Amino acid sequence: MHLQHPAITDRKLRFALAGCGRIAANHVESITRHADRAELVAVCDSDPTALAAAVQKTGARGFARYEQMLAESGADCVVLATPSGLHARQVIDAAQAGLHVMTEKPMATRWADGLAMVKACDEARVRLFVVKQNRRNRTLQLLRQALQAGRFGRLYMVTVNVFWARPQSYYDSADWRGTWEFDGGAFMNQASHYIDLLDWLIGPVESVMAYTGTLARHIEVEDTGVAALRWRNGAMGSVNVTMLTHPKNLEGSITVLGEHGSVRIGGVAVNKIEHWEFAEPHAMDAGLDDASYQTTSVYGHGHPLYYDNVIRTLRGECEPETDGREGLKSLELLIAMYRSARDGAKVNLPLEY
Repeated sequence: MHLQHPAITDRKLRFALAGCGRIAANHVESITRHADRAELVAVCDSDPTALAAAVQKTGARGFARYEQMLAESGADCVVLATPSGLHARQVIDAAQAGLHVMTEKPMATRWADGLAMVKACDEARVRLFVVKQNRRNRTLQLLRQALQAGRFGRLYMVTVNVFWARPQSYYDSADWRGTWEFDGGAFMNQASHYIDLLDWLIGPVESVMAYTGTLARHIEVEDTGVAALRWRNGAMGSVNVTMLTHPKNLEGSITVLGEHGSVRIGGVAVNKIEHWEFAEPHAMDAGLDDASYQTTSVYGHGHPLYYDNVIRTLRGECEPETDGREGLKSLELLIAMYRSARDGAKVNLPLEY
C-alpha cells in the first residue's frame, strides 16, 4: 500500500532502538554497517543497567521511557527489539507519533494484535517492517531461485526441523520469557523464521494439524511441537521443533522434495547446503560452493542486508521485502498451529475472510 511519508534523501536516516537485550547487538551492528546512510540516535530500555551499557556502546541518547523516546528522539524509524507481546502497543504508539516502525519477530503474539498493527500504520501513512533476516541467507536465496525457476517440477514434500537447546536458565532470565502473552513458545519464538519459510518458499498453506507439549521446561508455553501441513499446490510437509536438544543446538533445516529435484539445507541455522540434486543442470549451480557458510549464531548474517532494504525503501528507492502484511502470513500460520494443538483439530487457512 503506497501511503507513505515523503522519501528521505537529503540526510542520514535516523533510527531509534527500543530494547537492549539479546538481539539488539545485531541491530546496532547493522546500522553501523550502513553509517553512510543511517545513524542510531536513541536507545531505550526499562532496565537501567542494559540502557547504560547501550548508551556507552553506541553513544546514542538513552531513554528509560518509550513514550519519551518517541516524542524527543527525532527518529524517522523505531526498531522494536522488545518482548513480542509488547509490539502491538508500541507499533501503534509509534505510528500515531508519525514514525515508521521495524519490529523483530514475531510481529505479535495474537492474531488480532497483528491486524491492529497493520491498520494503525496504514492509517498513519507510515511503513511497518517485520524483520525476516533469514530470507537473506545465501543458502535460502539459492533455494528460492530454484523454486521460482520451476526446477523442482511438482512439489511433493517439505520438512522443516529446528532442534535447538534452551535451558531453564534461559527462560528464567526474564519474567516475560516462556509466557503466552509476551513471548510465545518454540513455534512462535525460536522457530518463527522457519515458519516464515513455509509460505515464502513453498506458497500458501491450505491446512495444518499440530501437537505441542511442555515436556521439560517450567514455562507456560510449549518447548516442543510438531505440525503436519498441506499446501494449496498439493505438497505435504511437516515442522518439527524442540528446545530440548542435548546438549546444544543441533539442526535448523529445510528439505524440499519435488518431481525433478531434491534439496536439503541444514547446519545449525540453514547455513549449509547438504544436498542439491536436479534432473537438469542450471547456471545457478555454480553458486553452490559459495552459498554455504559457517556460523556460531542462530540469527545468521542477514540483518545488515535486511537493513539495506529498509533504508532504500525509506529513501524511496524500492519497495519493502517484508512489510506488515508479509509478517501477517507467518503469524497466521503460527496461530493456526496453536489453535489446532489446543482443539485437537485440523485448521484451514485463511483464518478469516
